[in-house]
Amino acid sequence: MSQAEDLVTAIEALSARLGTARAAIGGRFIGQEAVVELVMAALLSGGHAVLVGLPGLGKTLLVETLGTVMGLRTNRIQFTPDLMPADILGSEVLETAPDGTRAFRFIEGPVFCELLMADEINRASPRTQSALLQAMQEREVTIAGQHRRLGPPFHVLATQNPIEQEGTYPLPEAQLDRFLVQVDVAYPTRAAEREIIMATTGAQVSQGAALLSSADLMAAQALIRQMPVGERVVEAILDLVRACRPDEAEGSALQGTLAWGPGPRAAQALMLMVRARALLQGRLAPAIADVRALAQPVLGHRMALTFAARARGDSLAEVIAATCDRVLPA
Repeated sequence: MSQAEDLVTAIEALSARLGTARAAIGGRFIGQEAVVELVMAALLSGGHAVLVGLPGLGKTLLVETLGTVMGLRTNRIQFTPDLMPADILGSEVLETAPDGTRAFRFIEGPVFCELLMADEINRASPRTQSALLQAMQEREVTIAGQHRRLGPPFHVLATQNPIEQEGTYPLPEAQLDRFLVQVDVAYPTRAAEREIIMATTGAQVSQGAALLSSADLMAAQALIRQMPVGERVVEAILDLVRACRPDEAEGSALQGTLAWGPGPRAAQALMLMVRARALLQGRLAPAIADVRALAQPVLGHRMALTFAARARGDSLAEVIAATCDRVLPA
């Protein structure tokens, strides 16, 4: 069997396993198939995701279910204004041994896990947010001058409440850029909400079970990077990202509308995410449709409207959709 045939066989086998895992997650997080697909794609791409939605939409349940089904060690941090970096990273304590000698011992914080839920991340101070920034980007933390590795794997799924802005600290652009995708969690449909109340208010509530492991996830992440990407898809990614930069020739039409656009990390994110989406949908290679579908989740938090555009009532979603129509093949 050739190397290409081996790759096809491995992709098909992984796609089948991921389909089973996705169905198990959807069995508990009901009616949000698109959200489940985006978050799973972010994990398969090796990145982090921020979930934005109103209270009570199941964001915490999704993270818990993901951790269980994917076989990952999970921790949860409730971010508050008085949260300190040591509450996330850990700290050194001075201990006295039975013989009277003293030595420092490091106590790991909740960041030492495989899947970290950062609940209401924008409620923490910038100092605390910056402590998490190093962990997200470098997969390590520095405490008392000593570097301590995290994972692998190590993923952060953060949540934000879009309506309660009092007492919050907006995430700086540098930290937002570390999130592979921003996932908007909307209200479920009427049919889905009926299914939710019937499934969660009875005598028995379904519980998730581990279907994969952290080793399986890392193997999947390695396999995704081997998936072929056609030249048309690569060019579509470049066309879209560069067309969203107002200071580039391709994005000159957006001058006066965008204050800044996405950097190269956005193109990298799209390259990984289109592969992951294709894999989750049982395809062997991504298509232009994947680029269009992922444009808003990948690019939306990496761009900003000018004051004049906000005054006109423009929205980033409309700008991205119009740019996709302009630069991507039909």
